[in-house]
Amino acid sequence: MAERRAGPTPPVRPAFDVSDDRLARAAWSRLAEPGDEVAVALVEQLGASGALAWLVEAVNDPARARRELVGLAECAGDDRAGLERLLGVPGIGAAVPTEDSGAPVRDPRSGPVARLLRAVARWAPRLDGLDPRRELHVLERLDGSLVVPGDPGWPTALDDLGAVRPLALWVRGSDRLAELAARSVAVVGARACTDYGRHVTGEIASGLAARGFTVVSGGAYGIDAAAHRAALVSSAPTVAFLAGGVDRLYPVGNTELLRAVVGTGGAVVSEVPPGSVPSRVRFLLRNRLIAAFAGATVVVEAAWRSGSLSTAVRAAELSRPVGAVPGPVTSMASTGCHRLLRDGAAVCVTDADEVAELAGALARDAAPAAPAAGTRRAPRGAAYDGLDAVETRTWDALPLRSGAPTDAVARSAGLAVSEAVGALGRLEIRGLAERTPGGWRRVRAG
Repeated sequence: MAERRAGPTPPVRPAFDVSDDRLARAAWSRLAEPGDEVAVALVEQLGASGALAWLVEAVNDPARARRELVGLAECAGDDRAGLERLLGVPGIGAAVPTEDSGAPVRDPRSGPVARLLRAVARWAPRLDGLDPRRELHVLERLDGSLVVPGDPGWPTALDDLGAVRPLALWVRGSDRLAELAARSVAVVGARACTDYGRHVTGEIASGLAARGFTVVSGGAYGIDAAAHRAALVSSAPTVAFLAGGVDRLYPVGNTELLRAVVGTGGAVVSEVPPGSVPSRVRFLLRNRLIAAFAGATVVVEAAWRSGSLSTAVRAAELSRPVGAVPGPVTSMASTGCHRLLRDGAAVCVTDADEVAELAGALARDAAPAAPAAGTRRAPRGAAYDGLDAVETRTWDALPLRSGAPTDAVARSAGLAVSEAVGALGRLEIRGLAERTPGGWRRVRAG
């Protein structure tokens, strides 16, 4: 009996017209994880449609794509800066394997090429059958809208994020984000807040709302919820940035609150499409949007490890004014605020008048500078503290109970399978992941 030979691998194709720039931007928000610098650079250079068309060809003929990129690097000659500007990857010096021998090319100009090819491998698992029209239909049923750069409602303050700016925003509620951002203050803090923190947040947020400011936060329990609620009580718009899709209002306990945000002239916003689930990495990356969108940021209560501190640090890096509310010196819930004040990363504020002064009267160049990296002391304790970015994304993508195959973990994390394989091995060694008959799953720390 003759042996049957496998036919050629069918080409990978999205299920929509990639020449539609708006659809292409929606697609990129699914393909690339938030803060993907290579995706932002590629879209900036080629346009969303052109970048997507190039990606389709690169995935279907990777050898040709690599030859073209290496040729581009060689044609750039000594203009390394020009090449790096084109590929958006300054300062990279990784090696690119040669096509036939597999030996590394030591030409430093090959670094940007290598990074772009790794990105292609990272995006490829999500490309086949990709159709953002499905997510846009979900958004339409929710009376939502997609806001992209160039739209009247696009908040140009987010462009200050530069290489990590969002490619599109999925919005429920008002799409007039530019107007909402024009006079806005972020009020953030701990989920596990105290009655003191909740009370101060309510006073500050309601006072800001009465003064015509949009209150911005992250929709979480604790300080975030208190800030949104106070704005709503004052009949003022408020904006909540989510780490997951806007179809999955999260946390579930704040569903009614977030619906009220949508129904009273405010907005619930995400840079990831409907169906996306929140993760630890996405929460941290979401914080950069809050910091950039708002004209100033105030931290009311934050423990030493609070994620809201990353919002304050990013706001300071963007030259936005930052304020922190002091608390009792005996309160662990205020140690992060006291740290910001001690390090000179924030101005002490105690009421809405002082916050309004911080947001309105201080010029951006008067904002406290972010402390040097060496002065920000991080506490120890969490098992994932020492993980790199790839390991963290892999750990976030692991299920807690039933196992998942490696390719599913890679797709969920937005990584190439080869990256996920290496990260899973390292996580297993550290006791943070285990292999089961059904695949990989997370091991709870502690």
